[in-house]
Amino acid sequence: MRDKGENIFTKNYIIVLLALLSCLLWGSAFPSIKIGYKLFSIGDDDTFAKIIFAGFRFFLSSMMIFLFCLGTKRTLKVKNSDLRKLVLLGLIQTAIQYTFFYIGLSNTSGTKGSILASTSTFFAVILAHFFYEEDKLDIRKIIGVVLGFIGVSIVNMSGNGIHGGFTFTGDGFVIISSLMGALGGIYTKKIAKDMDPFVVSGYQLFIGSLFLIVAGLLGGERGLVSTPEGYGLLLYLAFISAAAFSMWTILLKYNGVGKISIYKFSIPIFGVFLSYIFLGERLLGTNVLLSIILVSASIILINKEKFIISHDTNKIIFCNMKDKK
Repeated sequence: MRDKGENIFTKNYIIVLLALLSCLLWGSAFPSIKIGYKLFSIGDDDTFAKIIFAGFRFFLSSMMIFLFCLGTKRTLKVKNSDLRKLVLLGLIQTAIQYTFFYIGLSNTSGTKGSILASTSTFFAVILAHFFYEEDKLDIRKIIGVVLGFIGVSIVNMSGNGIHGGFTFTGDGFVIISSLMGALGGIYTKKIAKDMDPFVVSGYQLFIGSLFLIVAGLLGGERGLVSTPEGYGLLLYLAFISAAAFSMWTILLKYNGVGKISIYKFSIPIFGVFLSYIFLGERLLGTNVLLSIILVSASIILINKEKFIISHDTNKIIFCNMKDKK
């Protein structure tokens, strides 16, 4: 019997709704994290403070998901073989990815960070070629990847009015984080096939958070002190991860990586506008605007559906040509 969830989560309007909502939440993380650093008095050189900040965030996220699972009577029991997979996913998608992300974001602007983070889509498209038959690379996708990397390069040109030129511990770390995120997405689809998406998200966030917290403690941090406003922001950041990762895992479970990745083009757009609103960063400077256009166009091109014209109805019908075989 076909999975009931497959009937719902493969519908276009559900995909659009959940994917864009996830991307809006992720986009809001860029200014929120930078504000969080100020509220918790975390300086640019406080590496382990950033790591433990991330650890607390994801620990709270996992607790939110586990409470949701208990409230909806989902089982939290997993087989030993699945637990090993979840440990690996937690390392890749939470511990390693967000160690680079938190450090990188503190050394670049929220606007640049949101655009550079979109490289995860390009990495996902390339990696999916080697893992999934429906996501094989072709000339159209290759051109899209090239356009995308041109776009993220433009935003790093000196004199763009944002944050100067390329910095390895800033821009470079955000890109490395994006690569880890792409690897995590590929692996998430693989293991979510036989597990509840909420359980997958909860455990990977929980396991990853423990690694981050232990690393922060070993680095000399003993906790974080802030105002009620700061703790409220931390809870919001936890909610972002709990909600966005859960929705994204559901979409990856029932749809192709390429089909879902198209929506990540909206993350830098959300990030740019929210960074302008909450951080006062420059909105749509020439280089930033061109970068967003190229990034968005490239990801759309990578996932663009081909179309045929029906002479019977005189309408343009969009479809995947593979389905016409």
